Amino acid sequence: MSSAAAPTSRLVLAPELVRLGVRLLAVIAIGVALSLLSNAFLSPVNLLNVLRQAALLFFMASGLTLVVITAGLDLSIGATIGLAACLAGTAIKATDEPLLGVVIALAVGGGVGLLNGLMVSLLRLPSFIATYGMLWVLQGLTYTYMAGSTVYGFSPGFRLLGNGYLLGAPIPVLAMGLLLLIGTLFTQRSVWGQQIYAIGANPISARLSGVPVKRRLVLVYTLSGVTAGFAALVFLARLNSAEADVGGSLTLPAIAAVLIGGASLFGGVGTLTGTFVGALLLTLVLNGMNLLHIGANWQPLVTGVIIIVAVGLDLHGGRRRA
Repeated sequence: MSSAAAPTSRLVLAPELVRLGVRLLAVIAIGVALSLLSNAFLSPVNLLNVLRQAALLFFMASGLTLVVITAGLDLSIGATIGLAACLAGTAIKATDEPLLGVVIALAVGGGVGLLNGLMVSLLRLPSFIATYGMLWVLQGLTYTYMAGSTVYGFSPGFRLLGNGYLLGAPIPVLAMGLLLLIGTLFTQRSVWGQQIYAIGANPISARLSGVPVKRRLVLVYTLSGVTAGFAALVFLARLNSAEADVGGSLTLPAIAAVLIGGASLFGGVGTLTGTFVGALLLTLVLNGMNLLHIGANWQPLVTGVIIIVAVGLDLHGGRRRA
């Protein structure tokens, strides 16, 4: 069985490597162009800022990647970040216990993801409907809880998570590398990871092959919530404040990073490495717009165009695969 599986794995891996190579070339091309157009692009301060922004985007998009691989979608990420950041920030400010805030943020994220997974797997709601409804529920809870207030001014120890350094490297970037390594081993080397790909490719065949489809769906949505909760902590530590609308604009960039990275809305295709490259590419585009003094109002437009192009390429590639 292993000898038969090896050629298949290589056949599947080859197109993925080609697509990843194309995206890496795009990142390099954008970097070269920006270095020629702006003297500030290659400054250490700007490059570190790019890496920090890419890390935050990757934290949001990493769990979402698993959801998309199963042919699902999680639209509640931004709202999850908002609620988790506000609850964690309030707890940290009131008790001066950063660890309590960490537990609260991860628990909120995991709880929201668990509910999403149960709605999709047990109630059989379309993921778009389930997570879109959850988005509104979370926003309502967050706005009601904060009541127009802002929490700010956290301890320097907690703020290290967003702005600190370890061994000369930004802590968020190191955390991104660790998450990328663990996530890649999980998706590519574990049985559970292969089952997630199988569900995305054909859920009926996966179920008939003995894959516990419902449990794996609950797992991926829960992981998406947990990574959103961690992103809330990094966001909170970096901004040093939280208010009700803190996560309102974060869902679209996360989805864009996943799709730019090569994950398919058809399911069964996508890697965390590709999502990292997608996050880096999108961050470079937005950073370049700032350096070239292009108005911030244009950034959502550009992000939307990028998503349309990525989905168009996905649809074209899906037809070819079919």
